[in-house]
Amino acid sequence: MDRRAAVEAEMDAIIAALSVPVGPGITGGLVDAVGFPRSDIDIPAVLAQRRKLAELRNDHKDITNKIEKNLEVLHSTKLSRNEASIPASSGTPASLHSGLSQNDPMEEDAVTRLPFAIIDELTDGSPAAVDGLQLWDEIVKFGNVEAGDRLQERLVSEALSNEDCQVSLVIIRQGSSMNLTVTPRKWHGRGLLGCHFRIL
Repeated sequence: MDRRAAVEAEMDAIIAALSVPVGPGITGGLVDAVGFPRSDIDIPAVLAQRRKLAELRNDHKDITNKIEKNLEVLHSTKLSRNEASIPASSGTPASLHSGLSQNDPMEEDAVTRLPFAIIDELTDGSPAAVDGLQLWDEIVKFGNVEAGDRLQERLVSEALSNEDCQVSLVIIRQGSSMNLTVTPRKWHGRGLLGCHFRIL
């Protein structure tokens, strides 16, 4: 319980820091109306806080699940002992067990998943541009690639292994989550996409 309280306190502190009047919030855009990085916020610091918040949310969910499992085991043990001393004709234990064992499912985290890369170079007429990607789009998912290790290497591998095939993307553009598809393919420029992903 103490660990969960500590995680919650740290989450609250990060949310408060991101939610100041001039702050970007938890999922707010990091670029201005014309597509340039916002100059009024520290973008690397904001991205680091958002990543930390996502990690804390996962930790909180794991801790809560473990607590609930322990409570279920404890409840089942106590109930079994009580049922042994109560006549089978009594409906109380069954009703009690039914009422206490039904927990509402945990509410799914509604906060948009955090991006792991951003497009910091994009060539006009490239496959990425033609298929709808824009400069400063933040990449949440590229095919099978999500947050993790060796992201640059995995992005290249994903593009190469899907040449001339559609790849599904989840991006954040000016604070809004979007789904797109791009088709890595040969063109007159470099690479199969014509854009550069900067790992965050």
